[in-house]
Amino acid sequence: MTQQPPAMPPPPGQGRPPSGPPPGGFMPQPRQPGYGPPGYGPPGYAPGRPGYGPMPGYPVASPPVSPSGQPLASFGDRLLAYLIDAAILGGTVLVLAIPAFVVFFSTVGADFFTVPDQDGPVVEPDPFDFLVPFLLLEAALLVVGFALQYLYQVELPRRTGQTVGKRVMKIKIIPLAPAGSIGRAPLARRFLVQAGSGLVPGLGYVDGLWQLWDKPYQQCLHDKFAKTVVVKVPA
Repeated sequence: MTQQPPAMPPPPGQGRPPSGPPPGGFMPQPRQPGYGPPGYGPPGYAPGRPGYGPMPGYPVASPPVSPSGQPLASFGDRLLAYLIDAAILGGTVLVLAIPAFVVFFSTVGADFFTVPDQDGPVVEPDPFDFLVPFLLLEAALLVVGFALQYLYQVELPRRTGQTVGKRVMKIKIIPLAPAGSIGRAPLARRFLVQAGSGLVPGLGYVDGLWQLWDKPYQQCLHDKFAKTVVVKVPA
């Protein structure tokens, strides 16, 4: 009898695949579409795409705008503009008030700060001779300060809608109505609400912070009363 040669194993890739996990217990999983090489990301992800824009179908949030379509000024820009304007007005009032008080204390108040002659009769100065002129000086300074604020907040921005602070921060006041124009009347109403809210404790803060939750035009209370908004100046 002729001896048959031993059977050779089938070459790799042919024959029936072995059943059960391979040695080591690792079973390869089929690759899901869009994951792993090539692509390295989920479906719709485009590495290297400029700006990495939003996924298709997701809405893009647009910045808030005025009724005329101009971008609204941010809270930070308006706050910095207010601080610049307050520094300018406060410095101007100090320049006028300091000389006025120096003259007052060197004239009217001189009797209250001078030691009387011990050899003569001691005459007590009348407090009203000091208090009444002092109150009148305070009232005059308040009137002057109010007039300066009116000129600065109403007359200065009457043409451009900008004070010095707003010009520095590149923002301006415009009417809420797209067809309207800024002028003395809305600026005066705006100023009166600002000045009046400052006389009530805490109301001035509410007026300025109102823009943080006001929708859709981020208006302060004085903006609502005057029907104005504050927008960014186009570059």
